Amino acid sequence: MTISLLPDDFDERVNAAVRAFWAGRSGATGERKQGGTRDGVVSGQNMNGFINLVDSVAAHCGLPADAVHRNKGKVALPGFFRATKDWDAVVIHKQRLLGVFEFKSQVGSFGNNFNNRSEEVIGSAADLWVAHHLGAYGHRPTPRNDIGEESPALLNPIYQADPRPPFVGWLMLLEESEKSLTPVRCAEPHFPVFPEFNGASYARRYQLLCERLVERRLYSAAALELSVDGSETCRPLSGATSIRNLFAEFAGRVLAAGET
Repeated sequence: MTISLLPDDFDERVNAAVRAFWAGRSGATGERKQGGTRDGVVSGQNMNGFINLVDSVAAHCGLPADAVHRNKGKVALPGFFRATKDWDAVVIHKQRLLGVFEFKSQVGSFGNNFNNRSEEVIGSAADLWVAHHLGAYGHRPTPRNDIGEESPALLNPIYQADPRPPFVGWLMLLEESEKSLTPVRCAEPHFPVFPEFNGASYARRYQLLCERLVERRLYSAAALELSVDGSETCRPLSGATSIRNLFAEFAGRVLAAGET
């Protein structure tokens, strides 16, 4: 018997999420304009369709509806460098943290906001994993003054020695346009950048970001999907950084958790 990791209508649900994103964004733009670069990166309720995917995939994998938390006041998790962070969706079952999701979008203002998005996604994961290592999820955190010098460094791989770590996923929905696909020059006043960044568009930079977030074990899966303004579809630049892969990895982790 073949078991599908994702619901049969997964692609249709993704398309519905994309339609809702552009429709919501169009409505918000018509009502008010915040000005500056913030209009290009505010997600708000526009990403709710993607959060709905967490509900549908979790249910498909047999989790009860109350395992997925998405409402304000229910998505805060303890941090290490800060007290808490609000995620977009948190999956908890039988007092065990199974999944954490962040969904972001960027429309225009690519040069102004790419580094901000990168710093946010890297910092959020670093904060979560140190807190996880120190017991913030599942049992009482260790007081800071009880932590000795023998504690592992921030990005030391052994800090993720938990055999059943939570799934941490990130999605960037990026506007597909000439500007997001055009090669960009790098500033190199003192030292050369890694060669793969030379002439890389902002879309390509986001793809590299996703690949390296997973390679460095900051995220279990990270996805970049491109969508033309007003369209009903999106597309990845690679299968490894697709929304299907992100949710298939999540589904696999949930199903494996049920066996342990």
